[in-house]
Amino acid sequence: MKIRYLFVFCCIGIACNAFAKNNVEKKDVKPLKVAVDSGKLVNSDKEAVKLIDNSKDRKKKMAQVKQGDTVKVHYTGKLNDGTVFDSSKGREPLQFKVGDKKMIPGFEQGVIGMEVGQTKEVKIEAEKAYGPVRKEMIFDVKRSEFPEKLEPKVGMQFQMKQQENGQVFVVMVEKIVDDVITLNANHPLAGKDLTFEITLEEIL
Repeated sequence: MKIRYLFVFCCIGIACNAFAKNNVEKKDVKPLKVAVDSGKLVNSDKEAVKLIDNSKDRKKKMAQVKQGDTVKVHYTGKLNDGTVFDSSKGREPLQFKVGDKKMIPGFEQGVIGMEVGQTKEVKIEAEKAYGPVRKEMIFDVKRSEFPEKLEPKVGMQFQMKQQENGQVFVVMVEKIVDDVITLNANHPLAGKDLTFEITLEEIL
């Protein structure tokens, strides 16, 4: 059965605040406050609050990422030859929930156990990144199937819609021979091992 596709018009070029009072009633002696989280004696409620807040910050920094946590990270992704294919530098940190499967498996697994402020290098094999190259996702179409005003060139990317189920996917022009155009619907990073440098900015 011949599979037909429709081209989409356009091209395509993330402590509680509690205190314990010392039972001192002398006029000349100020009651001391105990900052519950720190266990330190201080002279005022304000100082106690500050100590508790600092204690909370330390605990938050020491927390480790686990399944179900929402995190913010900065990252730089590289290929085996050192080529940078993506980076969050100059942008807002990438935010995602660990376990939602919106990230590639190796990336999610890489952040588990990290602490705020920590930077680590994560090497991800193709199987846990964008998967292997699937030959069935490389196919030929005739030039006449493209819009008349569109001139396909090797490396161009397009959106295509499958008529049978309406699924939209991205393809890249891999080869052109006469009036036959070879398209590749694999992810551009399919079949490639990746290396990410990840810095954990925050656990929300």
